[in-house]
Amino acid sequence: MAEQSRLQTIRQRMRDDLTAARGWFVRNWREHRWFRWGSALLALGVIVLALGWTLLARGLPDAESLLDYETPLPTVVRGVDGEIVHSYARERRVQLQYVDFPTTLVEAFLAAEDKTFFSHGGVDLAGTANAVFDYASKMGSGERAVGGSTITQQVAKNVLLGDEYSITRKLKEMILARRIEDVLSKREILELYLNEIPLGRRSFGVQAASRAYFDKDVGDLDLHEMAFLAILPKAPERYGRPQHEQLALARRNFVIDQMVANEFITPEQGASARREDLGLVQQRQERSADAGYFLEEVRRQLIDKFGETAQDSGNSVYAGGLWVRTSLDMELQDAARDALRTQLLSYQGNRGWSGPVATLNPDNGDLIGQLRSSNLGINYEDWRIGVVTQAGGSSPTIGLTNGETYPLTGAPDALKVGDVVAAQPAGDGYRLRAVPEVSGAFLAQNPQTGRILAMQGGFDARLGSFNRATQALRQPGSTIKPFVYATGLEHGLTPASQVPDQTFCYYQGANLGEKCFRNFGGGGGGVHTMRWGLEQSRNLMTVHIA
Repeated sequence: MAEQSRLQTIRQRMRDDLTAARGWFVRNWREHRWFRWGSALLALGVIVLALGWTLLARGLPDAESLLDYETPLPTVVRGVDGEIVHSYARERRVQLQYVDFPTTLVEAFLAAEDKTFFSHGGVDLAGTANAVFDYASKMGSGERAVGGSTITQQVAKNVLLGDEYSITRKLKEMILARRIEDVLSKREILELYLNEIPLGRRSFGVQAASRAYFDKDVGDLDLHEMAFLAILPKAPERYGRPQHEQLALARRNFVIDQMVANEFITPEQGASARREDLGLVQQRQERSADAGYFLEEVRRQLIDKFGETAQDSGNSVYAGGLWVRTSLDMELQDAARDALRTQLLSYQGNRGWSGPVATLNPDNGDLIGQLRSSNLGINYEDWRIGVVTQAGGSSPTIGLTNGETYPLTGAPDALKVGDVVAAQPAGDGYRLRAVPEVSGAFLAQNPQTGRILAMQGGFDARLGSFNRATQALRQPGSTIKPFVYATGLEHGLTPASQVPDQTFCYYQGANLGEKCFRNFGGGGGGVHTMRWGLEQSRNLMTVHIA
């Protein structure tokens, strides 16, 4: 009875409060114009916000598509010995399951990116408020504001939305993050995140990044290495560069401190990890640079058969994860490459500079940026490809893809700003080198099976993909002679048939005069057997047979 009386009292108080609030609103609405305007604007703002939220939510990708999400996997190419030679991929990716990620590695990313991951529903309101305040304070300054995105929001961005930088995208992230939390478990979200996050050096996911920066699998990483990987989402192309080593160390140590503060590791473990150097390995030169022409021919054939991207087919070259076994023999390929280059450089001799590899337009600005975008390079000794940033006078300079510029010696007067040239380190600068103007091709083939064992289609595939072994159109030369002799055999000649090795001329018609043939190197005369003529590759005997 007492409980029922208490409930009635509470209800009566609520009715009284509601009546009082209604009276207060009506009284202010009648007496104050500013109150009427403010209320109308507030109502309008709520309506606009609701409409905007509805419109944003309507055109978003389906979060449930993540249940069937398939990561684009590279096509792996192996040589005749079964060793991996190259992989066709826009990015480096290696997929792992959640149980394969060390707990400490997961905790490093949580400490760096989203400490409240297991307690929020996709959006961290405090972090979002901080990001909004930071954005407002930096508006118009050109500085990039802090992100404030949770791990779930980063999954929405990396997998479903793309990397557009705007308030609209941030709102879309928030909506999708809530939906993703309804579709995937926390472990599934973390697995997707750790496999898809871009971490620099063309690496997507922590396993690919672990190999790129430390040449290790994630299970073999030390604590300080895990902390380094966790700093990369903020600036993936910055922290891995030698010129930013101190910035990377400071950020890595901050992450280690956060791991200690969140009791993921002990203070002693943190102190030990802070004392370690970064220990990054250099980016490895892909073996494929030595077989660029062969691999480009393989790529073209694969695209013709399977398509290039996931939109073309499920087994596409850049998404289908194909495994390709080829007849490429890297030992023979190295020999073919070196043999052709030696002869081309010998032929170039002392002819001097042969002109630029390419020419960039200085009017388009940022010549070094244009050079990076061109993907031009060279894989010969310690030569580098650079762009002339200053020409004329006694102090021409060359800019390299790493952003640094150096004095260039041996530069001719014809050199112009924007010319892309080959250069070799010399003292404190670089010396101009001449890429052979005349090129050629070398192809090694198994005569029993027809398999191509080596293919070199020019001086260097990174200077241009034109393959003179498969794409050049040239005169057949003496290779036509066996066909002529075979035709002679079909018409009754024998290897013992006597054929003159003498001058042969014929009248070509009005205004053209006579056309006379000769042997290579001159000479000739007499009559010889057909077999001897083929063995000696005699031009005149071939003409007589024809």
